[in-house]
Amino acid sequence: MGTTAARRPAPGGAEVRRRRGVGLGTLVVILVAAGLVSLAVGARALSPAEVWHGLFAEPDADQRLTEIRLIVRTVRLPRTVLAIVAGVALGTGGALIQGYTRNPIADTGLLGVNAGASFAVVMVVFLFGFSDPFQYVWFAFLGAAVAGVVVFGLASIGRGAGNPLTLVLAGQGVTVFLVATTTAVALSDQASLNAHRFWNSGSLAGVGFDVIWPVAAFVAAGLALALTTLPAINLLNLGDDVARGLGVNIALSRTIGVVAITLLAGAATAACGPIAFLGLMVAHTARYLTGPDYRWLVPYAGLLGAVVLLVCDITGRLVVRPGELDAGVVVALLGAPFFAVLVWRGKLKSA
Repeated sequence: MGTTAARRPAPGGAEVRRRRGVGLGTLVVILVAAGLVSLAVGARALSPAEVWHGLFAEPDADQRLTEIRLIVRTVRLPRTVLAIVAGVALGTGGALIQGYTRNPIADTGLLGVNAGASFAVVMVVFLFGFSDPFQYVWFAFLGAAVAGVVVFGLASIGRGAGNPLTLVLAGQGVTVFLVATTTAVALSDQASLNAHRFWNSGSLAGVGFDVIWPVAAFVAAGLALALTTLPAINLLNLGDDVARGLGVNIALSRTIGVVAITLLAGAATAACGPIAFLGLMVAHTARYLTGPDYRWLVPYAGLLGAVVLLVCDITGRLVVRPGELDAGVVVALLGAPFFAVLVWRGKLKSA
């Protein structure tokens, strides 16, 4: 029996692709189901019929139905859409940054994106007195983009130019500097500190479609760039010399990759604040499900990111009702033990 099992042929390429396709379809179904649950749960639970009315019914004189329509369309629907958009962006960005740096514990914050966005939020509140998230969300995106460009620029000069380790070190250096500066400014001004605490918790609440649609456009641009680089990432993970020998323009591929990651992570972070560990978690989970082929790993990571962020947001609404925990807090509570398991498994393998 053992010999028969040992000689059993491995699944063919068509069978592997079929399984991966079924997996993607399953994730889409789970995401749709989670979205419907997100529309129904909260401080006030709604039935499926009430959710349907809130989405599609026209205004009427019934005060109760008018209130339901307001809850669904102006509170829960934008929140659900933002969770999906930000989750896809952060999941995809997490898979890409791990691929480009060949670092299994890399996250989108590695490029200084989160720190750049936080710094920009605190500075515009400190300098201009902005108090509405709609006012400073664009500065957050600009700060994230500038931080990504600076990190990539530093990693592209000197002897270690183009080396993934150089990119990691440059990102850590810029992040430490920005975090220290942000903390110093926030502690010196109460309004800046309040804005920083609110935005830095990673909340999906209170963001309207006037912010979500432009953010979704940046995310779509980042996804389009990411899709063009997936075959190159597979080759880059074989080593720069092998990739170069197979015709990959390494500098161009890494440049496109960094731009894509900056667009994805910067837009998501600007809209809902930094969401720690999400990209790290879903990239590892996607790799476990698909293997190292980034043509499948990245779509899986994007869908998993949306599912996890949406489920964490739903959980945050339920555990302390009628109050709620921010989605970023719930993701961090889930991500910390996940990270510990990764460390433990790494030590186990090396033993």
